[in-house]
Amino acid sequence: MSFNKYPLGGLKCCIASNRYGTYCVPQSSAHRPAAQAILKENVWEPHTIELVCAKCADGDIIHAGTYFGDFLPAFSRALRGGRRVWAFEPNPENHLCADVTMRINNLANVVLTNAALGEDSGKLSMAVSDGSGRALGGASRVVKTEDIRSKISIDVVSLDEAVPPDRNISVIQLDVEGFELQALKGAIGTIRRCKPHLILETLPSDGWIAENLYGLGYALSGHVHGNAVLSPQKP
Repeated sequence: MSFNKYPLGGLKCCIASNRYGTYCVPQSSAHRPAAQAILKENVWEPHTIELVCAKCADGDIIHAGTYFGDFLPAFSRALRGGRRVWAFEPNPENHLCADVTMRINNLANVVLTNAALGEDSGKLSMAVSDGSGRALGGASRVVKTEDIRSKISIDVVSLDEAVPPDRNISVIQLDVEGFELQALKGAIGTIRRCKPHLILETLPSDGWIAENLYGLGYALSGHVHGNAVLSPQKP
């Protein structure tokens, strides 16, 4: 087992590997399920990874909720030449670990942004630990400003503004702890232009999907590890 603990510029992290690559896991959230899987040399959500890699075709991948980058090596290496992974992680500690994961694996085709995807660019509050002070890790989530949990201020960007309009997007994969609707609202231009496969941890309401996606030819095509898969149907 490849497992080492070391401080990296004040960051306490663990280094572990699985069949896809090597990862910088934040020690503060090593108790979280995804981190536990990697620390045991396993793969977290292997079928989600396989589906995204199968659907990326000749386009880019949008990956929001990157955590420490446990999907990044697989996504990066599935892409054809000139294609990119656009990764978004608002939690600063998670983002730093994802950046180290990128460097360890030499992932030159990944663009990592320290921000959440939302409807508009700006600032929001994010809970990064629970009531006892234990780190939420990949379960860090956007909260209302009056929420009593430990929170920090994070940057928010819209996908339509963050990704250049000349990029062809094949897959949008969102694991953003209930913030999927806002992220999709900020990506609607890209969705209309590229009609990518959508892999979502949390589905928006049926009404929103009917109004914004069914008219573009989308239909629910399945589920993977609890994520809903919406795909454009062939004419």
